[in-house]
Amino acid sequence: MTTDGRPVLLVGASGLAREVLPLLAEEGRTVLGVLDDRCAELPPVLPPPYDHVPVLGPVSSAPDHPDAALLLCVGPSPVRAALRDRLGPSAGFATVVDRSVRNPAACKIGAGSILMAHVTITADAVLGKHVIAMPGVTVTHDCVVGDVTTLAAGVALGGGVVVGPGTYLGMNASVHPGVRVGAGATVGMGAVVLHDVPDGETWAGVPARRLVPHPARVADPRRTTATQPFRTPQEAR
Repeated sequence: MTTDGRPVLLVGASGLAREVLPLLAEEGRTVLGVLDDRCAELPPVLPPPYDHVPVLGPVSSAPDHPDAALLLCVGPSPVRAALRDRLGPSAGFATVVDRSVRNPAACKIGAGSILMAHVTITADAVLGKHVIAMPGVTVTHDCVVGDVTTLAAGVALGGGVVVGPGTYLGMNASVHPGVRVGAGATVGMGAVVLHDVPDGETWAGVPARRLVPHPARVADPRRTTATQPFRTPQEAR
């Protein structure tokens, strides 16, 4: 479900956009089109499986669509954060929750978040704004997930886990109850996190340990969607 009835405007022609489009169609939502800084390089209408979505211009043209709810469809947390900052505090965002998501205690889910199939949220948890939870994520009691965090498929958070903003947790990573994962940290696929992860560090393994980080890539704030090349599924194979 989306949180309101406004038409949705996707930001970024990406794999995530392809994943979100069926969710929106299932709910009968209207998709106006997509904004992407690579608009001059893209076809005017995106081919299947993008459901023939029109390309309406660069990200800077978002104010031309004041009645639309924006949805940031780019994967990397730093790029989503840069897009959020570019669009400014007055931008309105859609929140998309697959109908299979279990949230019986009505835990808070921030604006702009995307929760995909079979995510489970138990009790007294809070998910921030622009959080992406891929299929099969489990968020248990009293967890706090910061803004612009990505929880890849199968991530499991024990009770009372705190995940800082801008963090990435890889597929099937597990975090022990009460552990804090710092802002901007990265946790590798299949990692078992038993101890606090400091801000900005990369941890992996069983049990998870700190890895030497790679030099950070700085995204051009003028072309944040351009960091992900547009490819059809056939080209990606």
